[in-house]
Amino acid sequence: MDNQRLILFFALAAVLFLIYESWMQDYGRAAQPQVVQQQSQTTPTVSASTPADIPAVATTPDAVSPGAATEAAMTAGVAPIQVETDLFKIEISPQGGSVSSAWLLDYAVMPERPEDKFQLLKPAPPNMFIAQSGLLGEQSSLLPTHEALFQSAQPSYRLEPDQDRLDVELIWRSDQGVEVKKIYTFTRGSYVVNTRQVVTNGTGAPLIARDYNQLQRSEFKDPNESRFVSNYAGGALYSPEEKYKKVSFEDMTKSKLEQNVSDGWIAMMQHYFLAAWIPPSGVQETFYTKVLENTRYIIGKYSPAVSIAPGASHTFENRLFIGPKLQNSLADTAPGLELAVDYGWLTVIAQPIHWLLSWIHAVVGNWGWSIIILTILIKLAFYKLSETSYVSMANMRQLTPRLQAIKDRYGDDKQRLNQAMMELYKTEKINPLGGCLPILIQIPVFIALYWVLLGSVEMRHAPFIFWLNNLSAPDPYFVLPLIMGVSMYVQQKLNPAPPDPMQAKIMMSLPFVFTVFFAFFPSGLVLYWTVNNLLSIAQQWHITRNIEKAAARQKR
Repeated sequence: MDNQRLILFFALAAVLFLIYESWMQDYGRAAQPQVVQQQSQTTPTVSASTPADIPAVATTPDAVSPGAATEAAMTAGVAPIQVETDLFKIEISPQGGSVSSAWLLDYAVMPERPEDKFQLLKPAPPNMFIAQSGLLGEQSSLLPTHEALFQSAQPSYRLEPDQDRLDVELIWRSDQGVEVKKIYTFTRGSYVVNTRQVVTNGTGAPLIARDYNQLQRSEFKDPNESRFVSNYAGGALYSPEEKYKKVSFEDMTKSKLEQNVSDGWIAMMQHYFLAAWIPPSGVQETFYTKVLENTRYIIGKYSPAVSIAPGASHTFENRLFIGPKLQNSLADTAPGLELAVDYGWLTVIAQPIHWLLSWIHAVVGNWGWSIIILTILIKLAFYKLSETSYVSMANMRQLTPRLQAIKDRYGDDKQRLNQAMMELYKTEKINPLGGCLPILIQIPVFIALYWVLLGSVEMRHAPFIFWLNNLSAPDPYFVLPLIMGVSMYVQQKLNPAPPDPMQAKIMMSLPFVFTVFFAFFPSGLVLYWTVNNLLSIAQQWHITRNIEKAAARQKR
């Protein structure tokens, strides 16, 4: 095996990976059995962890269609409560006090229309996504679920320039004397919403209650997403024991989750953005999932049941994160939340790369130039390893005429051919595998950089120069992919030609194949690949020229 075969292997593997990702995105989901749907709508009983002195109460609520909830609220003559802060425009439905809509004011749908803000939470399909909360007890009439109708003192709220905090309060009262206040607290500069459900027991008997919080959504389809780049959209949870764990829609369909967790969180996520419920620390809560009508997926949590004495109050506190996957902000919000930017097994490499890229951007102020500088720094870090590889390739290039002569001499006699080639390598003191190890060592770093550029919300709609005004979208004029293809072709010409004609033809076709694929890739990724190719060409040309000059001097 020589360097050409190694390059061919990884090139073909990359092409097959892209084809597989595209196919899975369109056809990979299996049909979901109807029986699972019926099981998912069954209300489970209390878990064994419920204290013995508290009667068993329901753990998860019966679900209601968000569209039906909105319709019911409108029929009752109550419009959604409007909330606007420095980061959000939010609608809270009186039906359950659910956060039914959320626009992120710092993010647009398209860079060409900055006035159209990106909507993360949405009450109706397609891409329905809402955050719900409620209370459960022994008697359903005593506590409000996410179907109950709340009231608000104001139809709209606004965080004024001189305010750092905004409270939005909704109230529900039962005929038996129970009062529940649902309070959302917004803080300037934060994507975290502090939530409280304050229960006051005005009855003459103890009130048993537990709170629940859940995220409900339909499958996510982004019409602006590249078909050649697949990103995870689904549920996730974090626990100190298992750390970050994806719970896909398919997983929810196959089996229901019920897991006791302390100091964790649950989330629904998509490319660049997520919403997450974060329980109070030190409280063991139960995480669960449900599937409704095979079209809506729920990941939620419920607290232990508590007993509230007559005339007393109890507050259930939680935090709701609604926003972008900014790693520094996520890490400060909750332990492990930064893992929502999922780099898989390359996280240990990708996170330092992201930190370095962010640091460079803080200096130069442009993500395109930051990618170029970072690529240069990585190439410098691996300069000596690359040099070893390119020296091996250059030496192999010097042997190409002699290898061809051996091939012509022995023809189809593979045994004699391989023996003669190994004798030549031994005589010239050249290891045909000498360039493999340096390449293998660098591969994890460059794959990690690929995932950093693909998953960083900072790249979304980031401008570079000239016509490249969005590094997260393909080059509209295909200039950068063409440059990348030409650079790949030049790199092929610098490598020793394979002795097998068929292999040589395949190698020379790869620049064209990759140019077509990269035409649909985000331009930030193509920029990184192009710069890396150009730097590799410069280093390889310099090494090859020096070796050829030395060989020419020896002949004289």
